Amino acid sequence: MIHEWLDGLDDSIHDICIVGSGPAGISLALQLERFGLSVLVLESGARAREVANQDLSSANFPDSDMHYEMDTIVSRQLGGTSNLWSGRCVPFDPIDFAPRPSLVDGAWPFRYEELLPYYDGASRYAHSGPPIFSLPSENSRSSDDDFSCATLERWSRDRRMHVAHKARLTNSRLIDIRLRVTATGLNFTEAGRVHSIDVVRSDGNERRRIRVRKLVLAAGGLETTRLLLAAQRYAPERFGGRNGSLGRYYMGHVTGIIAEIEFQNPELDQELDFFIHDGVYARRRFVPSFATQLREQILNVAMWPIIPKVADPGHGNGVLSLSYLALSHEKLGGRLVAELIRKRHAGLEADRGLHLRNVLRDLPHTAAFVPSFLWRRYVSKPGLPGLFLRSPDHRYGLFYQSEQSPNPDSRVTLTSAVDRTGLPKLMIDLRIREEDAQSVVRAHELFSQWLHRSGQGTLSYRMPRPDRIDAVLAQARHGSHQIGTVRLGKSRTTAVVDKDLRAFDSPNLFAVSSAVLPTSSQANPTLTTMALALRLADTLVREDARERYPAAVATIEPKRSTVQA
Repeated sequence: MIHEWLDGLDDSIHDICIVGSGPAGISLALQLERFGLSVLVLESGARAREVANQDLSSANFPDSDMHYEMDTIVSRQLGGTSNLWSGRCVPFDPIDFAPRPSLVDGAWPFRYEELLPYYDGASRYAHSGPPIFSLPSENSRSSDDDFSCATLERWSRDRRMHVAHKARLTNSRLIDIRLRVTATGLNFTEAGRVHSIDVVRSDGNERRRIRVRKLVLAAGGLETTRLLLAAQRYAPERFGGRNGSLGRYYMGHVTGIIAEIEFQNPELDQELDFFIHDGVYARRRFVPSFATQLREQILNVAMWPIIPKVADPGHGNGVLSLSYLALSHEKLGGRLVAELIRKRHAGLEADRGLHLRNVLRDLPHTAAFVPSFLWRRYVSKPGLPGLFLRSPDHRYGLFYQSEQSPNPDSRVTLTSAVDRTGLPKLMIDLRIREEDAQSVVRAHELFSQWLHRSGQGTLSYRMPRPDRIDAVLAQARHGSHQIGTVRLGKSRTTAVVDKDLRAFDSPNLFAVSSAVLPTSSQANPTLTTMALALRLADTLVREDARERYPAAVATIEPKRSTVQA
């Protein structure tokens, strides 16, 4: 059931209350429903995006050049950030969970193998096909395995979670979704349990208090952190204290381009393009082996070829220029791609006349390409995830997405300013260390050597060696992945939640969002966050059974691999 505000909600307490209706919140609610638990989901936004609701997430930055704008990375509407999500599904790697000399403050409280089974269910809920993330390459061969392009990213064919699961969410008797309900405060007993949650109608005109049995914060990385920081104001020692981990270790990914790759094997162009695998689109990525990462003490990283900058008319390509002209139009571009992607590709002003000239000069090719692309991208299922044009000279920009190391000085805090509901706004201070940039540069050096040894291709840098670290740092702007500020760990002195995602200082309070990840990996966090949500569902189902039937239940093991999404 999906309703506006709290109209008709009686005083009965649901088994689980979830704040947030994004990928984690919806996955968790659907999984709990399968085991007969009643779930109340509170969503701050409405069915569609509204500017007034988005304004509730406005924040301050000591350096706005380091962070994306909040309206491009937070979505206050049904479906949460799945409305902004590209649909890319990539699991974390075993090395992300392992102790590494090059990575301090990055310990997980459980092993990779404990999360691995949940990727199956997460992939089903994400509609990204079976969890197959490795496929041997037929054309990329080398005498050593320092790097490979066997790793796959898979793409959701229905990335907006509330649309993909509309029938179940609408018809469920156990899931009650309430829109325009903004959580503003948690109320605790003396023993630390949350007994109720304060909510405000998102226009600020009505306030209520909802009793809870168990509360899960799944409001996205920054908003989950914000709610916990707000609760800490009234009990400074809660969640590890003022000097604890809450709000610290804020991470995203270090991304950009410092080099171009030219393939000597033309077949690699095709292998690194989008292709359909088991009913969804997939794509290969170049990654260093775990042995290479440990030997060279570099952070986890993935690289892949991309098209030239569409905003630069110097590429002379009619298709790319037409893409720029479409994306640079705010309303049209906003309908074609997420706003963050639109601004990334067309945020800079360019000479429209030169772009139009490219289109006219390349008109036959452009006219032939566009209908097919639009059909594959926006009509057919699965939809093409993005634009990749094969280059006649087999030369491409090499995009990298590298792990950011945990840094306690990279943090979010509360300000004295409040939004219209009375909740303090965030100050977001994202900091990326020079060591992170050094790791990116070293990874490129190693990759270049591997390409040369294997005869696969060559790497050419866009700047001289002394300028490469500065070039990485200059491009290091992020904010869409929101990792680390409510981190998992083994004790309240080093973390906010334990291995079961339970707050150390509150036995019935849980958090599941990208904020709980203690390392950032090379992977986008959505699929792993969904896997954690399903792991949490197992915990909540077992606890519910023990509480209801303490004498009868010795163990209960939900069938985590049989998700029917």
